[in-house]
Amino acid sequence: MLKRIPTIAYLVLLLFLLTGDFLEAQQRFPKPEFDTGYVQPSPTTPEPRAMALEYFDVFVLLAVLSLASWLAIKKRSRRGLLWLSIFSLIYFGFYRDGCICSIGAIQNVALSIFDPAYAISITALLFFILPLLFALFFGRVFCASACPLGAIQDLIVINPISIPSWVRKTLGFIPVIYLGLSVLLAATGSDFIICRYDPFVGIFRMDGPFLMIFLGITFLLLGMFYARPYCRVFCPYGVLLSWMSKFSRRHMTITPSECIKCKLCKDSCPFDAIEVPIKQEYRAPEVSRKNLKRFILYIGLIPVLTILGGWIGSKSHIFLSRAHPDVYLAELMISQPELREDEENLDIQAFLESGDTFEQLVEEASLIRKKFRKGGLALGGFIGLALGITLMNQVVFRRREDYEPHKGDCFSCGRCMDYCPVEK
Repeated sequence: MLKRIPTIAYLVLLLFLLTGDFLEAQQRFPKPEFDTGYVQPSPTTPEPRAMALEYFDVFVLLAVLSLASWLAIKKRSRRGLLWLSIFSLIYFGFYRDGCICSIGAIQNVALSIFDPAYAISITALLFFILPLLFALFFGRVFCASACPLGAIQDLIVINPISIPSWVRKTLGFIPVIYLGLSVLLAATGSDFIICRYDPFVGIFRMDGPFLMIFLGITFLLLGMFYARPYCRVFCPYGVLLSWMSKFSRRHMTITPSECIKCKLCKDSCPFDAIEVPIKQEYRAPEVSRKNLKRFILYIGLIPVLTILGGWIGSKSHIFLSRAHPDVYLAELMISQPELREDEENLDIQAFLESGDTFEQLVEEASLIRKKFRKGGLALGGFIGLALGITLMNQVVFRRREDYEPHKGDCFSCGRCMDYCPVEK
């Protein structure tokens, strides 16, 4: 049974949840006064900070990643990783309002690649690259102690349950789809859906739409029993971290030396990330021949699934393009021309006052749809390719004699290390 999080950790988290007024972002300028009864809405994006403070954020991230790597690999300290994650939750979560984050930086990078007019900031680029580089060398230490979204979920794990392997693998494919979709919408300038549907930013800022707060509370309640639901089922950045971590040479290990197969660590991981030794029956000749046939079949399916996915994606470009505001507005004005006279429709009135003609809007929408046709082709092909590789991996068995963390799924939280009786 998992060790309980120290009581003081809950007290620290509760303290910062109760001091929301202290953590709320302050406005640089006073609110303007209106005579019409207009109420200024709460900003959804924090105001820009001084460049020196932005660089300080990068320095803090680099320091946390470095310390987490040392604690996970050299020091082998679960307690140290826990307190470091609490610091990240306080600093990157509540103090920095959850922005900027490495997860949302995916969209900034995608938009900068496909839109020459968009210049990505050096801080956003570093927040995207640094965790990936550390994952390549040391595993997912960003998830262990640097990510505020992961930290807030990790602190409330009380009685985690284990679900069947096929369910985990099915749910684990959702982040791949989410990653591809978020890149497509960001690259076409349609929306930053990762930020829009971030379930915890409303909690970090102590303010936000009802849906945002509801999602955050729902994920936290679910996370008491299904550990880190957002990280395991939705996080698109986790897909990239998982890919990089699989190649890490100095990944966290359960035992500091030779595994004695005591099985004490088997149920210690709430994320089902511990791989058990390969059973003898998997090495039998008849099983190997069967797996070889399935492997060849899945290899042949990869190009088929890639082409099929690309075709489906390109055919879905009309539906996908409606996420862009210009396409949505053009369709709305074509299907319901009477709305052009609707003074209460702010989107249409804003367009009419912009000086652009309806023909220009339709032409712009047509160009955007062409981008979505190409983007849908790439999105569908990416999903098909990922599905084919996932199927192929189901019959690839690496020789394994000991209990080991799965490099791609392991969050390097260090829980399993406390259960190993082998001394360093």
